[in-house]
Amino acid sequence: MNAVEPTGASTAAAPSSGGAELKRHARVGSLWALGVGAVISGDFFGWNFGLQVGGFGGMLLATAAMTVMYTGLCFSIAEMSAALPHAGGAYSFARCAFGPWGGWLTGLAESIEYVLTPAVIVVGLGGYLGALTGTAPSFEPLWWLLCYVLFVSLNAVGVALTFRVSVAITLLAIAVLIVFFAVGLPQIDLRRFALPESDADGQLNALGTATGYFPNGARGALAAWPFALWFFLAIEQLPVAAEESENPQRDMPKALLLALLTLTALAFLTLVVSAGLPPGISALGQSDEPLLDSLRGLFGEGLTASLLSLCAVAGLAASFHAIIFGYARQLFALARSGYLPHFLANTHSRTRAPVPALAVGASLGLGIALLVRALSSARLPAGAILLSLAVLGAVVSYVLQMAAFIRLRRRYPRLPRPYRSPLGIPGALIAMVFALGTLVALLSGDSDHIAACALLLAAMVAGSVYFALYARHRLRDSPEELQAARLEQSLLPATPHRH
Repeated sequence: MNAVEPTGASTAAAPSSGGAELKRHARVGSLWALGVGAVISGDFFGWNFGLQVGGFGGMLLATAAMTVMYTGLCFSIAEMSAALPHAGGAYSFARCAFGPWGGWLTGLAESIEYVLTPAVIVVGLGGYLGALTGTAPSFEPLWWLLCYVLFVSLNAVGVALTFRVSVAITLLAIAVLIVFFAVGLPQIDLRRFALPESDADGQLNALGTATGYFPNGARGALAAWPFALWFFLAIEQLPVAAEESENPQRDMPKALLLALLTLTALAFLTLVVSAGLPPGISALGQSDEPLLDSLRGLFGEGLTASLLSLCAVAGLAASFHAIIFGYARQLFALARSGYLPHFLANTHSRTRAPVPALAVGASLGLGIALLVRALSSARLPAGAILLSLAVLGAVVSYVLQMAAFIRLRRRYPRLPRPYRSPLGIPGALIAMVFALGTLVALLSGDSDHIAACALLLAAMVAGSVYFALYARHRLRDSPEELQAARLEQSLLPATPHRH
């Protein structure tokens, strides 16, 4: 078996059982596109629900808070991904830091996030495609099915095509946003459109500021955190591509940080430009296709708006495609180590794509999306519920990853680190605090969101029972497990020499 040695050497991963090996292909540009592509749907759908609770001002503050959190998170992940370049990503970091239980809990939370995030995005895709084609809302589940079939098939063909498609549709999505910003920025009118309808006359208080920018005050700004997080959520999945990167120690940190810089600029521009144009934040906060509504407000119902709206689907497609890649690698890595059933670690004999993991993740995501659609209401649409569930899985994994970063820094100070975070442990602690704040915002929000979160926590408890009674007794050799064993062995006292 080839494994990543503590020296950080880049080697292919292949456990002792056959058919569980990935193929190296990606460089910095492809990794950057995968990182941005996994997230860019957040500029097209999802973030806008935060306008209902926080208003424009609350969303602006929430976006700033999430930028701080993801800065600390990405610098920390960049260090760990270069030192521990495995397909397990977050799970492998926690496994090396805290042992099998830490690896399982982190991998479970991350898997929940990665399976649910495409379900959120496919709801947005269904809304955009339905609006563009004029199909009835009852047709949306069929759009969802078609999207899953198409993009799972593209991922199954092989890593080379996966990265080429990711680069192409990510660049197209960015181009649509750039056109939107360039045309929209000179026309924004925050006084007119970024206030709730009751404050649309732009009444000023004694300080000369519009009172409606923070309709629910500080509480509303905190409640907007989970939606602002959608501007960045899933960038942390990039390390799962480590075993398909040609030089992960060098390229992974560069790609992560370049992707973060790109996404930060896109997030603030999307928020400000969208809020300053018709139809205004009251309508935008309830929309399943917010960028489409803003494009129509900017260009009218003509051909230009229709063409740009069609291209805007690329933003959702880019993230859908990239996160399908992410959940497949996460499930593959957990199965390869024995945490999940081993058949999920099988790969195609020619393309080396983890086809069973692709299929199982898609079935779970689509099934959950259909279930939530059946239980949702006009007041709380399916997209908003699924978004909250995905965010919960994400913030739990963020807390565990930052704890792993701190543990690795303190317990293994001599672990070779080709890249070191300039923010160090303080940066990880700040990210952890903001992640906990997001969790508080979720649990102090709408009662329906709290019920959904309770169901998700119940799923994590059930998963932990499964691990305690079954999976932890069946762990097997894998790059993550061998790396963890070597690190643990390095802490043992030397055996006295016997004469």
